[in-house]
Amino acid sequence: MTFQIQNLEDIPATAQLFLEEFLHNKVFAFDGEMGAGKTTFISALLSAMGIQELEGSPTYSLVNTYDSAMYGKVYHFDVFRLKDEREAFDIGIEEMLYNGGICFIEWPEKIANLLPDNTIWVYIRKLDDNSRTLTVEQ
Repeated sequence: MTFQIQNLEDIPATAQLFLEEFLHNKVFAFDGEMGAGKTTFISALLSAMGIQELEGSPTYSLVNTYDSAMYGKVYHFDVFRLKDEREAFDIGIEEMLYNGGICFIEWPEKIANLLPDNTIWVYIRKLDDNSRTLTVEQ
């Protein structure tokens, strides 16, 4: 499934559609180059999940944890700074990935071998006109 995001105003509605279509899944791997909009889209998902106090990108903390009244525990990972999968084990990533909470992961290729088999891959691509395509693979 592919979503077209023409501008920033399209993001909240696209996030809501994404949730309706895919939130029966738990682990989402967001792939896209720097500046493609991964953090922006995940922030829109968190807002659509009723989370008001967003902490931004967990670039330095590696993970932000939220409690959604509608969806339960939600984890937002940014593993860009990890050197290897061993460092992911050190932060307890396996426990978070497999405890039933919802996980949104930026730079998932760094921990690809640790992800559950049923991970949903989301590819965000920036086009020449600054619009985005968001392609979801199950």
